[in-house]
Amino acid sequence: QVQLVESGGGLVQPGGSLRLSCAASGSIFGITAMNWYRQGPGKQRELVARVTSSGSTNYGDSVKGRFIISREIAKNTVYLQMNSLKPEDTAVYYCSIVQGLRLYWGQGTQVTVSS
Repeated sequence: QVQLVESGGGLVQPGGSLRLSCAASGSIFGITAMNWYRQGPGKQRELVARVTSSGSTNYGDSVKGRFIISREIAKNTVYLQMNSLKPEDTAVYYCSIVQGLRLYWGQGTQVTVSS
């Protein structure tokens, strides 16, 4: 089993920045990708960013150029640096990892962008 714990959410003004963290623990082996998803009010969950085991990254169109995903392998942690935040970025942000055929999810952290 794998446990994921997110942190770093909160309230920020438009144009501001936040950094989310997700720490993985448990049976951590064979992880092929670490992802950030989000689900806004009344919206479907969408992929925000992904980093693979080889280090390659990809981003959702709405966050390209503003968000950066990174990982710290020694700490089994993935980060999401969010810059130039907009009200439409308001959502619950979820960390997930892919391990073989399994997908594990964190509990989510709320990000609210509002003046």
